[in-house]
Amino acid sequence: MKNKFLVKLSNTIGIISILLLIYWVFIFISIEVFEFKVFRENITQTFYMSVMGILALMFGALIINVMFNLTRIAEKHNVDVETKSTNSKTKGWLLVLSFPVIFSLLYFGDYLTSTKKEKMLVASAESIINQNKSYTNHLLKYKFNRNYILKTSEILEIIAQTDEYFPNITVITKDVINGNPVYLGFNEYNDVSTKDTLQPKKKNYIEKTTQEEREYLDGVFNGKNKTYRYNSHDGNYELFYPVIKGKEIIILHFSDQQRYGKIGS
Repeated sequence: MKNKFLVKLSNTIGIISILLLIYWVFIFISIEVFEFKVFRENITQTFYMSVMGILALMFGALIINVMFNLTRIAEKHNVDVETKSTNSKTKGWLLVLSFPVIFSLLYFGDYLTSTKKEKMLVASAESIINQNKSYTNHLLKYKFNRNYILKTSEILEIIAQTDEYFPNITVITKDVINGNPVYLGFNEYNDVSTKDTLQPKKKNYIEKTTQEEREYLDGVFNGKNKTYRYNSHDGNYELFYPVIKGKEIIILHFSDQQRYGKIGS
């Protein structure tokens, strides 16, 4: 009787281990393919360890099952009657339906992560505007020269150092090169010094943008759009936040990256 109980116990452990492994693999594939950002960094880093633990549990259950089955056969006490489960179809459907439920939870978790990041970036933009009036006034008075670039770089560096996890900030302005409108970006890493004898060149500060982003920027600088633009993709979060004072316009571009949900993050 003891051997029979141990065989049943090992079977149960083996089945549970297989189900856990299937669910883990499904979750991992969903996260990788659909680029969900749900879990915290330390949790995602344990994926491989979890798989190894499940495999070890399955292997141990298999060894126990084989050993005690052989013992029962040798003792000729294996007179169990095999019974078919009357609710096997129900269990099968529950297993199948559990996958879309898990996928929905992952999708919802990713949505919550993106929404939380949006609120954080908007709060960062508003704090800069409301709590640093002198900084904002300087940034709005754009004029392409060394003094503006240096002062802007200094301001952004000070702001970034207030928080260890503060997002990257770029000040976007509109200008003209050879009669053609362009967008220039200035950040805390601007490569310019007071010791330079050569004047900075606008082409070195051109902000690379997509067609959709340029359409948004055109709308803001033409006075047709005053709302912010938020975008998230594959753990990259961007916020374009317009700052308008009369005819003076700049855009604060915040960018942040979150690799949570990826193995090796």
